[in-house]
Amino acid sequence: MKKILSLILISALGGAITLGSYLLFFEKSQFITDQTENSDLKTINTNYKNAYLASVENTDFTIAAEKTLNAVVHVKNTMFKTIQDPFADFFYGQGNGTRQYSQIGMGSGVIIAADGYIITNNHVIKDATDIEVTLNNKKTYKAKLIGTDPSSDIALLKIDAHDLSYITLGDSDAVKVGEWVLAVGNPYNLTSTVTAGIISAKGRDLDGNSSIDSFIQTDAAVNAGNSGGALVNVRGELIGINTAISSMTGAFVGYSFAVPSNIAKKVIEDLMEFGNVQKAILGINGVELNSELADKLNIDNTSGFYISDVIENSGAQKAKLKANDVIVKLDMVKVATFADLNGYISTKRPNDVINVTFLRNGKLKNTNVTLIKQEVTKVSALGLALENLTNQELKKLNISNGVRITEITNKELSYYGVKNGYIITSINNNKVYSVDDVNNMIANKTSDEVLRIEMLNLKGEQERYIFR
Repeated sequence: MKKILSLILISALGGAITLGSYLLFFEKSQFITDQTENSDLKTINTNYKNAYLASVENTDFTIAAEKTLNAVVHVKNTMFKTIQDPFADFFYGQGNGTRQYSQIGMGSGVIIAADGYIITNNHVIKDATDIEVTLNNKKTYKAKLIGTDPSSDIALLKIDAHDLSYITLGDSDAVKVGEWVLAVGNPYNLTSTVTAGIISAKGRDLDGNSSIDSFIQTDAAVNAGNSGGALVNVRGELIGINTAISSMTGAFVGYSFAVPSNIAKKVIEDLMEFGNVQKAILGINGVELNSELADKLNIDNTSGFYISDVIENSGAQKAKLKANDVIVKLDMVKVATFADLNGYISTKRPNDVINVTFLRNGKLKNTNVTLIKQEVTKVSALGLALENLTNQELKKLNISNGVRITEITNKELSYYGVKNGYIITSINNNKVYSVDDVNNMIANKTSDEVLRIEMLNLKGEQERYIFR
């Protein structure tokens, strides 16, 4: 009897252990598996969201904002224009048809030196008769225009002040897509506004025009009035000048664009040293690659700049670059598009030497190229683009000196009949032999000096124009 009871107890105990083990391991595992299957996506999303929030919370924008706010200014430009109403003159007497009106524009600027040098956009102060700058402490100054570069949309101003807060220029080539940035400016005439975003893209060419530089694209909110303001990294370094937005409505919809600081730095240094921008070129013509063009040319690479021909006596020719070569890198900067190439060259001057990495017959090669000066130069003070004449062209025109007008941005000159192809031969009775001569004469003129410019028109006849 005792043996039977012992067997029953052992069997019951074994069953209890078996049942307990089942409940402990199998059912619990099944419960966890069911929960994971039903909420797996939520769990992953929550984890990523927590990581994202942590990264945002750990990013301190206050240091960059404090460094920047007092160095970004409000720029007000006033343009006065006089119009003549011939009917009013006829009915009410000579002089009664004269009307003067003013037009006011607003924008932003960035102080880059303690003694009052300020970067802004050219379009912010274009055609301004009077420029006024207001600091963050509401103190107002009259600003002097040092120079402009319409092709990069950069202008340099100067106010008579000292010990100002200023922003240190950063390296725009070193910024990375996804990096946090702040846009600081005066949108809708609201002073000292800071917005945050990331670098969305680099090397943007807004309209495919070769005169447009390589822009930094961000999603930091930028609106009317932000133009000329600062784009800074989290260290408070200037990496761009906010310039444009892409919008169907005229207001910010997620895309803003800034001129890279390396381009702006080179422009303002040229304006301060030479009075105009020294443009450099490699000495090549070509097109950026894509898949369709690569197939057509039987090239494996689908990105880079394809050389169609090399300019005679250029740095590219002397470095033995050839047609059909594909440029993929300049120094340490990757070249995938024309904007990449143009943007980097825009930071350089004539006679600078850069290392060019290129593909030739599928093999990677590199060479050093000395950049040459772009012979077509825009003289902003006159509203003209000029180019030097060759000895053969001078001989054909039967003249010993002069420079040719290739573009006219001064509307008044166009109104008086000046056209592309006119030849400037002298300024204030001093003969002009090169574009540099024109720039030097303008840079050395006094504020009240009048420029008397002699030109040959398309018929070879001499005309004289006075610039005040």
